[in-house]
Amino acid sequence: MSQTAIGVADATLDDAASPAPSVPKERSDPAWGAVLSLTLGVFGLVTTEFLPASLLTPLATDLGVSEGAAGQAVTATAVVAAVTAPTLAILTRTIDRRHVMWGLTVLLVASNLLAALATSLPMLLLARVVLGVGLGGFWAMSGAIAMRLVPAAMLPRAMSIILTGVSVATVCAAPIGAYLGDLWGWRATFLLAAVIGVLTLAVQLATIPRLPPLDVASVRALFDVGRNRMIRIGLIAILLVASGNFAGFTYVRTFLEQVPVLDIETISLVLLAFGVAGFFGNLAGGFVAGRSLRLALSLAPLIMAVAALILVIAGASPLFAAIGIALWGFGFGGVPVSVQTWMIRAAPEQAESAGGLMVTAFQVAIASGAVFGGVLVDHVGVLGPFVLFGLAALSAAIVVALLTPRH
Repeated sequence: MSQTAIGVADATLDDAASPAPSVPKERSDPAWGAVLSLTLGVFGLVTTEFLPASLLTPLATDLGVSEGAAGQAVTATAVVAAVTAPTLAILTRTIDRRHVMWGLTVLLVASNLLAALATSLPMLLLARVVLGVGLGGFWAMSGAIAMRLVPAAMLPRAMSIILTGVSVATVCAAPIGAYLGDLWGWRATFLLAAVIGVLTLAVQLATIPRLPPLDVASVRALFDVGRNRMIRIGLIAILLVASGNFAGFTYVRTFLEQVPVLDIETISLVLLAFGVAGFFGNLAGGFVAGRSLRLALSLAPLIMAVAALILVIAGASPLFAAIGIALWGFGFGGVPVSVQTWMIRAAPEQAESAGGLMVTAFQVAIASGAVFGGVLVDHVGVLGPFVLFGLAALSAAIVVALLTPRH
């Protein structure tokens, strides 16, 4: 394995039993404009993913369906993204990667236009299926492309910049979507999201350089990557952290209503603190990952475990509940940049396959976390999901700390 391809002299990240495919030559000059265009793409995708949640009531009323049925728009996107993530790189392995990214952004625009024009639930679901293809493919390939846009030593910084789009969308998408939906209507909100996609595409057309395919993505590559010990550790960490996180976060409003007994205005402020803290957690995660991936990927879930402990023990206090939620957001904000950099460095020659497995693991963890959290809420009470959240996060920190060499 070439050190210049991954920027770290750590032989433990090279135990995938696969033929040595071509490794992209490291850039000497960072293409920050192209990195920014990926940030815009992530922002547009995550914003569109969140829109149905903030527009659910008027959307369901206009289409003449129940809110539960309209909520399946979110499920459809997640399921399609989980399937698309590991397969799209294989299906497009002979195509210049910039053309693939342009195509995925076009799907983002098309999805928003279809949603804005939807006259029935099936048409809305079709729009969300299109979004799922774009979302899964973009997430799976963005890390591998970032590796080809900047020198290896700058990869954590580049990933932090790209994932800033997630943090900003997390903070802004739901409240702004709800406000604009009330002001202009839910269809106009989707049209505005389509405009954001068009602007993103324009920036990508202007900044992303030629990225010839490396022609290594294949079904065999997925199995080869899965045999990489460091990839397996990363996937275990993702499954634990993400499932625990969404077991709790799915029911965070219920927790805040029942335990510290907050009103809706205060709950909104507390959730805003979660998003803002996540923004800074993302920046901090990129900083730490640039120095020690082992520390970054163990520290983030450890912070989340501490947050869960605060919520379970002292969550009845509005002050401690707010502190716990903000600390939770800060910890989780550092997870995406840590795990994505980890997966890329673990298998730099097969970064697209590694990225696909990462996205699939996230989607599976999100779904399972919500299911197990719901079972605990029904049979144990609202604190149940947060106990699971804390145990899962702590387990992830222990797995990374104990199984990963210090380098």
